[in-house]
Amino acid sequence: MSVLADPKLQARIDALQAQSQAQEAETGRWFMERAQKGELSWERFDETSHRYMADKLVALEPAKAEFCHLVCRALRAARVVEVGTSYGVSTLYLAAAVRENGGGTVIATEYEPAKAAAARANFQAAGFGDLIDLREGDLRETLKSLDGPVDFVLMDIWTEMVVPALELIGPRLRPGAVIVADNTVSARRGYDAFFDYLADPKNRLTHMTLPFEGGLEMCVRV
Repeated sequence: MSVLADPKLQARIDALQAQSQAQEAETGRWFMERAQKGELSWERFDETSHRYMADKLVALEPAKAEFCHLVCRALRAARVVEVGTSYGVSTLYLAAAVRENGGGTVIATEYEPAKAAAARANFQAAGFGDLIDLREGDLRETLKSLDGPVDFVLMDIWTEMVVPALELIGPRLRPGAVIVADNTVSARRGYDAFFDYLADPKNRLTHMTLPFEGGLEMCVRV
């Protein structure tokens, strides 16, 4: 049973998820071949990888997206930040939660112009244009302005950008706010700076790794 109340929205998301899943094998092979050649680094996502992924639909897995939707509902979240939007699949789950909570804003971020254009089209087609503030460009610039307290954050982006995003979002987190970060087990080596950030007492975050595929870190502002 879907966590979404709107069957038309669920059908739209299912179609997008199918597109994402259809390209996973090809994308996985491409990265595996580069890794075997020693061309990849956990420190940064290189320009070749950026070009390759510039038009790829990378969607958060359905179970993780549904979990994020339910957490937003439980928090009665009205201000949500998504770090790494791609084609906007997970954004639709977040926006649906915000609408069901009575309204608010999902601040979404996307660096690649082609993905941002596709996301905007998906938002409009789903009727969420009024709830989503899509900020295109480098998140180190686009997230400098965050008015009001933040209730929930989804981190689904290249690991090197997680801490730069948190440094901007962190001061806006309300007590009890939740951060969810994807693939913290499968991409653990890339998350070293993130876990250092969580361990710093001044950031007031407690966390645990949830047993989703690849790992999903749930962090709470205390």
